[in-house]
Amino acid sequence: MNQKENAELSKMFAYAGNRHWLTIVGCILAGISTILSMLPFVCIWFVIREFIHALGQGDITLAVSCGWYAWLAVLFSALSILLYFFALNCSHLAAFRTATNMRKEAIHHILTLPLGYFSQNASGQLRKIIDDNAGLTEGFLAHQLPDLTGAVVMPVAVLVLIFLFDWRLGICCLIPMAISVFFLKQMMGGDNAQFMSKYMTALERMNKEAVEYIRGIPIVKVFQQTIYSFKNFHAAIEEYEKFASGYALKCRVPLTGFTVTLNGTFVLLIPVAMLILAGVSGQAAYKDVALDFLFYSLFTPVCATMMNRIMFASEQLMAAKSAVSRVEAILQEQPLPEPVSPQVPKDASVVFKNVSFTYPGAKEKALEQVSFEVSTGKTVALVGASGSGKSTAASLIPRFYDVQEGSVSVGGVDVRNIAKRDLMERVAFVFQNTRLFKDTLLENIRAARPSATREEVLKAAEMAQCKEIIDRLPNGLDTIVGSGGTYLSGGENQRIALARAILKDAPIIVLDEATAFADAENEHQIQLAFEELTKGKSVLMIAHRLSTIQDADLILVFKDGKIIERGTHDELLSGNGTYATMWKDYQTSISWKVGKGDV
Repeated sequence: MNQKENAELSKMFAYAGNRHWLTIVGCILAGISTILSMLPFVCIWFVIREFIHALGQGDITLAVSCGWYAWLAVLFSALSILLYFFALNCSHLAAFRTATNMRKEAIHHILTLPLGYFSQNASGQLRKIIDDNAGLTEGFLAHQLPDLTGAVVMPVAVLVLIFLFDWRLGICCLIPMAISVFFLKQMMGGDNAQFMSKYMTALERMNKEAVEYIRGIPIVKVFQQTIYSFKNFHAAIEEYEKFASGYALKCRVPLTGFTVTLNGTFVLLIPVAMLILAGVSGQAAYKDVALDFLFYSLFTPVCATMMNRIMFASEQLMAAKSAVSRVEAILQEQPLPEPVSPQVPKDASVVFKNVSFTYPGAKEKALEQVSFEVSTGKTVALVGASGSGKSTAASLIPRFYDVQEGSVSVGGVDVRNIAKRDLMERVAFVFQNTRLFKDTLLENIRAARPSATREEVLKAAEMAQCKEIIDRLPNGLDTIVGSGGTYLSGGENQRIALARAILKDAPIIVLDEATAFADAENEHQIQLAFEELTKGKSVLMIAHRLSTIQDADLILVFKDGKIIERGTHDELLSGNGTYATMWKDYQTSISWKVGKGDV
């Protein structure tokens, strides 16, 4: 076993904490249980031998007296079952603790990771990695590890027993076992050794695509795009099917060879027994050979069972090691470094200075040499086509990511030198994709500031133009959103998000397409809420609806990660550049009417 494999097994035991010793005890008990489970076969052979000898002498009393061997067989069987029961109890207690600690450690760690990590790693994939792999490790430690210990101990006991009675018949049992090991190595070694890692990756991708597909079902139904939308999920299924069936085909020959040789012991055992019989004379010698053959006939299935347990346990060991390595991969993700000597910003200004940024794994820069300033109490709007870098720039203020070149400063301090909690308390967000918890409206708004009183929450909701939403809900602020038929529209969700931001009362506001899902009525309400939210605050606003940013103190036009124009609304219109074209197109779009025109 190489160093990496040892490290993975050591990590499994480390997750068990102070219960790791239970795993060791469980393995020891399982090994003893395995040895005891083979002794009844010896006792049964003694019973048969004594009985046959007794019948040959015509002494029935002697035949009955050998029954104590049978009781020994029962005793060994009972002890074996009892020890295995205690072994599983120990291993289960350790396995439960291991799985729990794996989940806890992984969840606690991902909470320290920057928000940018979650935009690149789908929730379905993370759930699969953490939950399923912890469960797989639990199953291995609880069941397969004791069996693997028994499978390792059993060959030693088997080697002793198969040579105990007749070494020639013993070799006949040993040869098929040796050949089956050769086939087992073909299945578990080489390229197939990486099978479990690839298998897990395929499952994770399929799980990720399934989650995304299910989340998008409402949109799929509306636009009748079922077949098209199923494409990615179907491709993930086909990739998994192609990989799994390919592995199965590769294992077809070695698995067949393993099964045939392991169960073909009698092909050697019977001819060799006949040759031995042909070479002896006398009734006693014939009887001894026949009894030895009978023992090996009884014991051969034990050898097959042993090798099958080794194969199954080895496969589960591969899966468990892969599971641990995948959870470890998450734990190896590094959170953004915290400053050793945190500094406190002097105000709510935001300054980008020659900022360049490339997403992890990307080849092209998302931002290149971007510089601008949001002065305290001012509003700066970012506009441009999708993918131009607007949202990327906004995400760098709260350190979703760290820049590779240049700096982002808040209050004259580089955000990398501000304590994480302090920075997050200074920035409030309203995203275009607002998510509400399945909880009361009160708790959904109070998520921004858990210490807020009910009166403060209600005031923030009213300032966000949510009063009519609260009034029509059956239990007002105490209505649980997402149950009992209580659902909010996209625009109403946005107003709740604004209420959160108002309640947080942070000096810096980031609005990312905050009116994206709002209808005309909700957009008007949201604009009123904006006025309350942004009073005296530094605001960075990203918008496609240009009507929402006419009054911005500065408008920045992004294209391909660069700022190509900057100025007020009137200045940009008079410049007759990209913004002027965007404004003209926007005005044309809002003048469109549905219906027949004059013919």
